[in-house]
Amino acid sequence: MKLPVRFACRPGRSRAVAFALCVVVLAYAGVSAQTDPLPSWNDGPAKRAILEFVKATTDQASPKFVAPAARTVTFDQDGTTWVEQPMYTQVIYCLERVAVLAKAKPDLKDVEPFRTVLSGNREAMAKFTMPDLEEILAATLTGMTVEQFGVQVKDWLGTAKHPRFKRPYTELVYQPMLEVMRLFRANGYKTYFVTGGGQDFVRVYSEQVYGIPPEQVVGSAGGTKFGYDKAGRCSPRSPSSC
Repeated sequence: MKLPVRFACRPGRSRAVAFALCVVVLAYAGVSAQTDPLPSWNDGPAKRAILEFVKATTDQASPKFVAPAARTVTFDQDGTTWVEQPMYTQVIYCLERVAVLAKAKPDLKDVEPFRTVLSGNREAMAKFTMPDLEEILAATLTGMTVEQFGVQVKDWLGTAKHPRFKRPYTELVYQPMLEVMRLFRANGYKTYFVTGGGQDFVRVYSEQVYGIPPEQVVGSAGGTKFGYDKAGRCSPRSPSSC
C-alpha cells in the first residue's frame, strides 16, 4: 500500500525525519503481516477461496460448519511442499547413503548400480532404470530397526545441504503451503500428509519441517518384521522401502 506523504523540513532535520518515516513504514508492514494469515499468497481467487472456506467451516452460524472433532485437512507431500530438483530429497538421501553402506560392505564398490553411485557421475546416475533405483532403495532403506532408520534420517537431515542452494533440505520448503497448514491448525483442523514417498522417511521430515506428527503421515511402506534384540525386547525391523 502506498501512502502519499508531503512534508517540508530543514536540512538539519532531514535524517531524523527519514529515520522516523522508515520506522513507521516497517511498523505498518509488521502489522499487515500479522493480520494476514497468508502473507506469501498473492491476493486472488485461490487465496480468497481458502480464507472463505476456513471461515465458513468454523462459523457455527454457517451451513457449512464443521464440528472441531471432524476437522481434517490432507496435503500431498510431492509437488507442493519440499524441494524436488534435481531429484527427490529421499532419493538423494539414498544415493548418499550408498557410501556408508560400501564401508561396511566393500564388495558393493564393484557392483552396479552402486559402483556408478560411488563414482559421483551424475549423468550416469540420471540414466538409472527403475530396477536400478529399486535396488538402491532396498539396500539403503531396509535391514535395520525402525528406530535406527529414524536416527539415520535425522542425522542426515541435520548435515546435508542442497547442491545448488547450499542450504539444509529442511529449509527448502514452499512457504505458502506452510502458511496454509498453520492457518488450518489455528482453526482447529488436524493436518495430514498422504504421499507416494517413503512413509518412514517423511515421518521424520514432516514433524520437524511442517509440524505434522508421524501418526498423521500416510505414505508408501514396505513390509515390517517383528523380532527380538539381544536383550529380548520386541524390535520392529525393515522399515518402508519406498
